Amino acid sequence: MKWDYQIGGAYAPPSGVRIVSRDSSASPAPGLYNICYLNAFQAQPDATGWWQSNHPDLLLKTSSGAPVIDENWNEQLLDVSTDAKRTAIAQIEGGWIASCAAKGFQAIEPDNLDSYSRSQSLLTADDDVALATQLARLAHAKGLAIAQKNTTEFLPRAHQIGFDFAVSEQCGKYGECGGYASTYADHVVDVEYDDAGFTAACHAYAGKIAIVDRDQDVSPAGSSSYVYKTC
Repeated sequence: MKWDYQIGGAYAPPSGVRIVSRDSSASPAPGLYNICYLNAFQAQPDATGWWQSNHPDLLLKTSSGAPVIDENWNEQLLDVSTDAKRTAIAQIEGGWIASCAAKGFQAIEPDNLDSYSRSQSLLTADDDVALATQLARLAHAKGLAIAQKNTTEFLPRAHQIGFDFAVSEQCGKYGECGGYASTYADHVVDVEYDDAGFTAACHAYAGKIAIVDRDQDVSPAGSSSYVYKTC
């Protein structure tokens, strides 16, 4: 079925769309299957000040006290290195999950599951898996499904963690669609950001998984950079 990736700003979904992902600050699209986007493993740039003021101990820092930053998005990583810190983060994000449920979303999409790979070796894959497992329990307790967002190396552990489906970015470009489809069958939604990846995904997996081509900024309809195409 058709889907749309709207985490850069909500707008009326194009005709035929039945699944949409929106930021947790937005409202769900009436009558559709709605996925609630959460930045679960890193701090949004505009939220870094809140974390610094309220939970500075939950932001990842080097031994010298320097913040550990995802340079691509200017996001400081959350410190998921201990059980106590993961529990504290899960309590905070449990409130976000409850808000998604109260708004009427059907699922959550916790982003940056692979934060360990940008942590300067301060975090491990097991650290991220442990938090993801807590978030899956919280989502299911609220009646929400939870997506595995990217991170194909976690596919063998997907069901152990508790993931119900996958949200893939550019599985066509990176040749990863087959891995998601093998693990989740047709419970996969993919967004591509360039023509080559979109063409590859559509050629191999149209009708098997949901595929959309969006601009890199996933900008709202009406923006000069807006792109929306389906197979």
